[in-house]
Amino acid sequence: MTLRIRSAALGLSVLVAVSGCTTLDPYTREEKTANATVGAGIGAITGAIIGAAVSSKSDRAKGALIGAGIGGLAGGSAGYYMDQQEMKLRQQLEGTGVSVTRVGDQIILNMPGNITFDTNQDQLKAQFYPTLNSVALVLKEFESTLITVAGHTDSSGEAAYNQKLSERRAASVAGYLVNQQIPYQRVAAVGYGETRPIADNLNKAGRAENRRVELTLDPIVR
Repeated sequence: MTLRIRSAALGLSVLVAVSGCTTLDPYTREEKTANATVGAGIGAITGAIIGAAVSSKSDRAKGALIGAGIGGLAGGSAGYYMDQQEMKLRQQLEGTGVSVTRVGDQIILNMPGNITFDTNQDQLKAQFYPTLNSVALVLKEFESTLITVAGHTDSSGEAAYNQKLSERRAASVAGYLVNQQIPYQRVAAVGYGETRPIADNLNKAGRAENRRVELTLDPIVR
């Protein structure tokens, strides 16, 4: 199977060759590409999904409306739409270790590093696949949503290394969502390295909090 991923921001088109191995999705009962083949696609689309993050939110929304063939929300309905999405995400993610935070009409999913990646690795833990599958189910239902995947690290090691690692991790999560049939026009990835800590890097607990991937969900308002 071959997937074509296009980034309007970069004018980039990437062909991803994925083996024909499929499996039955336990949630939707539909055939999908087996999780074991995800890594091949993720590496090839990294440039495209990170490139999308340089676009303005309005440009990304316009691209999603046109490219993904979805309908935007009327301004007054965005709050209720995000309320419903938040409720379903909380139901799906209860007990997974992923926190759900609401900020205005934004929803932020915080995915701690200890459940997403092994130390210094950018390949998703297989144990985390079911959690991302649950997120993808909700994102497919609420199609008028932009998804920005942000990777963060602690301050251990070289800043340049941490920056690249955060980018690769963000791209891995974004690529996985695209593999789960979230239209790529809705997804962008960015790495912040160690520049946006949420806790003190001087202690072990703080560094653990800073190692994370965050998904920011924004309504697409026409």
